Amino acid sequence: MSPRRHVWVLMFDEDELERIREDREEWEDETLDPYLEYGERKERFATVSNHEVGRLYTPEDIEDTDYDEDLGFPGEPPYTRGAYPTMYRGRTWTMRQFAGFGTAEETNERFHYLIDEGQTGLSTAFDMPSLMGIDSDHPMSQGEVGKEGVAVDTLADMEVLFNGIEIDEVSTSFTINPSAAVIYAMYVALADDQGVPRDDIKGTLQNDMLKEFIAQKEWVIPPEPSLGIVTDTIEFAVEETPSFHPVSVSGYHIREAGSTAAQEAAFTLADGFAYAEDCLDRGLDIDGFAPLFSFFFNSHNSVFEEVAKFRASRRIYSRLMEEWYGAEKDESKRLKFHTQTAGQSLTAQQPMNNIVRVTLQALAGVLGGTQSLHTNSYDEALALPSEEAVRVALRTQQIIAEESGVADIVDPLGGSFAVEKLTDEMEEEILEYIDEIKEMGDGSVRDGVLKGIEDGYFLREIQDSSYEYQQRVERGEEVVVGVNEYTMDEDTSPEILQVDETTRERQLERLERVKEERDDGEVEDCLKALSEAIESEENVMPYIIDAVKAYATMGEVMEVFEQHHGSYQETVTAI
Repeated sequence: MSPRRHVWVLMFDEDELERIREDREEWEDETLDPYLEYGERKERFATVSNHEVGRLYTPEDIEDTDYDEDLGFPGEPPYTRGAYPTMYRGRTWTMRQFAGFGTAEETNERFHYLIDEGQTGLSTAFDMPSLMGIDSDHPMSQGEVGKEGVAVDTLADMEVLFNGIEIDEVSTSFTINPSAAVIYAMYVALADDQGVPRDDIKGTLQNDMLKEFIAQKEWVIPPEPSLGIVTDTIEFAVEETPSFHPVSVSGYHIREAGSTAAQEAAFTLADGFAYAEDCLDRGLDIDGFAPLFSFFFNSHNSVFEEVAKFRASRRIYSRLMEEWYGAEKDESKRLKFHTQTAGQSLTAQQPMNNIVRVTLQALAGVLGGTQSLHTNSYDEALALPSEEAVRVALRTQQIIAEESGVADIVDPLGGSFAVEKLTDEMEEEILEYIDEIKEMGDGSVRDGVLKGIEDGYFLREIQDSSYEYQQRVERGEEVVVGVNEYTMDEDTSPEILQVDETTRERQLERLERVKEERDDGEVEDCLKALSEAIESEENVMPYIIDAVKAYATMGEVMEVFEQHHGSYQETVTAI
């Protein structure tokens, strides 16, 4: 690629900028000031993250922007204007609605429904026992089986879950973390059973344990061995499933815990760099594993702030992957991400208002250049989404894609004085956090993240932001329509989905049947081999695959890891 020099300031030379300054001063004196006598709606205007925004932006605000270095063109570093040159003119983002409840049968039915309605990718939600790596017959599973997602105990459940679905034809995302390696192993085993080459498996495993210790708080074993298993999955994916993303570094849950937009992006990127450093220490090649990284962000109500967050994150990632870790391939520096609209913003009061919120949030994700998108259903503040609510959420994406025109122009907000200024400000704030984390780790982002977890750094930062936001809501400075303004007395709740009370019983019947029909001796041998692999610090993935093929349960596999590493208890508390 030939070098280019396009400098933004050349569009506004000093004489031109001086003229604009003079014109602005004249506008303020003669046009603006008389109107200010009537006042404005608020003394201060700010985003959801409480980032103050100006009244007006002009070329003065971006006079130091270098077009080539800071913006460039879509599909080229620093990717500010988009990860790919044609973006949605080539194809629209993957529409990937989150789905999972009850047993594998119910979720399989929902999968088929969504595919029939035009969804282009699958996204799997798991119930709490599956997320925590315990079986449905465990005492701690009582009352939780199939309630928040689908119950998966063994490979038999995975076989039912994808019944009638060609897994080499569809991209599937799995939102699971402590037990992610087991779910990944089951999916690989399913492909082997279907005769699908491992090279053809497409999808994403969330598998981001660092954010669990930072925000979501779902774990089994301590941070360092958890990180080691994530690195095992990355190493295995490079060799065995090169079209499958073994980790989706997730800021979504950090934002849901109450962080600002800048904190969400900073902590997420820091986690991504931590995984990169751990892989490099393992001896892996940066250009071998980095293309398999994917990211997962939240999209909240402040449209321009969210767009700026996405654009700044791409720019930072591109630069630091090259400068800090020596990435050379474009694919190693290209930040690819999934977006989900903000669950935190959904209200149980007047839930139909959520359709509008979700539409704006989805629009921000599209304008910010997301690669895939989940739109929340309007009833999710009350229960798992109903079929009707899921359809409305999917139709929201389809209308944006097909009717709004925003998918027809690559980076349509690029060049906006306001958006470019907000992108620069967002970049600066994000980098301040990343530099602080790196300093905590004496030059290592990974060590800084681990220390920040241990010392409660992330907990305090998110707690302070969350508290500050709630205070603004309670003071009425942050309007939440239907909650602290424009309220109604009557009940506006829609009919909600009810999980069949026979779910646990039916799940336990299948689990019991699997245990009766499997070869217990083979299971025992596989679990022993896994234990020995952990002891000798081998990559655990081949051994987990062998175990699940023998129909070892989720809980049996995870228990082996807990025996070696112990369980983890958080020691820091909020102040």
